[in-house]
Amino acid sequence: MYFKRIEDLRIDNDKTQQEIADYLGCQREVYRRYEKGTRTMPIDFLIKLSKYYSVSIDYMVGNSNKKN
Repeated sequence: MYFKRIEDLRIDNDKTQQEIADYLGCQREVYRRYEKGTRTMPIDFLIKLSKYYSVSIDYMVGNSNKKN
């Protein structure tokens, strides 16, 4: 499943794929695949990222346009 906002949030916060991969504890290539939708992101990673960016999971996955 592809969630464009995951990439957008990273870019808007001036972070590299490597920095986010390090935060999640995975390899950069694995994280890149999450952004491109070729690999499904585990829910625990979605939770960590929603806290990191201070947005709701619904916002991250495109179910809402409200960040919180």
